[in-house]
Amino acid sequence: MTNHNEEGCIFMTASHVPERYPEIDIARGIAVVMMVIFHIAFDLSFLGIAGIPVSSLPWRAFAMATAALFLLLVGISLSISAGYAKTRLSRSDFILKYLKRGAGIFAIGIGISIVTWILLPGAFIVFGILHLIGLSIALSPLYTGYSWQNLLAGLAIILVSPVVAAMRGDGWLVWLGIHPPAFYSIDYTPVFPWLGVVLIGVGLGAILYPRAARRWDHEVPTLPRSPLRFLGRHSLAIYLVHQPIILGILFITFPDAFSAFVPHLSG
Repeated sequence: MTNHNEEGCIFMTASHVPERYPEIDIARGIAVVMMVIFHIAFDLSFLGIAGIPVSSLPWRAFAMATAALFLLLVGISLSISAGYAKTRLSRSDFILKYLKRGAGIFAIGIGISIVTWILLPGAFIVFGILHLIGLSIALSPLYTGYSWQNLLAGLAIILVSPVVAAMRGDGWLVWLGIHPPAFYSIDYTPVFPWLGVVLIGVGLGAILYPRAARRWDHEVPTLPRSPLRFLGRHSLAIYLVHQPIILGILFITFPDAFSAFVPHLSG
């Protein structure tokens, strides 16, 4: 490897890695496109503009596949980032690096929780994908030193998750996947099963990119020029602005659909 550019991405966020691998950016770009498609469909359905069955099995499977792809790439990128950082940082600096990075992403998640609580108090985001990613990054010094063990641990978390999901408990357990009977959130990404997907990604990253280096020598020449790579490189910014843009366009086009949220529009 000749390029030591430290502007990589874990998911939606900068991560210091020795080289940006275009295949990871492009895969993340595909996830961005999937996310935007689902959120357009969800907004049209939620606002009553179009009768899109976003709660049906095909749409739910599409949404879960989108989240899974994002989180798998979180794990792969964490493995690459950690493999690079361990050779250049002391143990204490290494831990502090990921604690700070994880806290930053988690703080953004809290900000989104506050905004959605104001706008949608009955369905606000309690523990969404940014909360899960922030927690995964903060905890990553505990598990990025392992390879195939993460595959087994991730699979175990996923297999146990239906048991956890069947449990009922107080709201403070929501982050684990245990929640009150009437709980609803427009974005819910608890530790069980989703941390398992991150761990599987870490395991795959350790196998495919040992010590932060690609196991194979060649890449497809057209990959660096793909528009999807641009989307993948800027996925955090796109994640933060795409819903306001979508809703802004819908507000201009279908203002009556927002009358429940802006009462004076119905007059």
